[in-house]
Amino acid sequence: MSRFDAAIIDLDGTLVDTLGDFEVALNLTFADLGLSAVSRQAVSLAIGKGSEHLIRTLLGPHKQHLYIRAWDHYQAHYQNINGQHSAVFEGVYEGLLRLQQARWRLACLTNKPVDFARDLLQSKGLADFFPKVFGGDSFERKKPDPLPVRATCHALGSLPARTLMVGDSRNDALAANGAGCDVVLMRYGYNHGEPIDTVPALAYLDRLDALPADWLQN
Repeated sequence: MSRFDAAIIDLDGTLVDTLGDFEVALNLTFADLGLSAVSRQAVSLAIGKGSEHLIRTLLGPHKQHLYIRAWDHYQAHYQNINGQHSAVFEGVYEGLLRLQQARWRLACLTNKPVDFARDLLQSKGLADFFPKVFGGDSFERKKPDPLPVRATCHALGSLPARTLMVGDSRNDALAANGAGCDVVLMRYGYNHGEPIDTVPALAYLDRLDALPADWLQN
């Protein structure tokens, strides 16, 4: 019998490669403000701690006074292009179908604003897998704080010890461990330039459908 019966799954870098969306929305925003474009690499290194952190990091220490304007422009641009420059990672549909067929309770937990998250899941054909979706504005704190993971376990009616966190970064691992959940990390995501295998985890996967079969047996 599997030790798990629920999973909390991150979105950006875990289910969907959204780097292109971030890059386009940010550079449209920076152009509005008369700022130089940011590189794809710089964007990839800043993803993971929410939109506020992303914008502040890329503005840099000397342009923080532009944050409010940048936030407003970014929100508008991101809403307009959400999902247009992104793609579902290989193995995600198949992996979610396996979890669904095993009758696991599933939730998507991301630091992306929840409305953007729901729209993206819908546009990529993933929404039906997730009865519960929570974003960076759903709780008082964001990952890597464990609060969102604990709250999501509560919403699922699952015990942390029987809930698997699936993510792509140290933020996901810290949040999961703090909440008492095991974590599996995807090797293809965004981890601030750090090799994901250096982050302690139960397993590291190249595809979501590579979850061990014995974990799915009830």
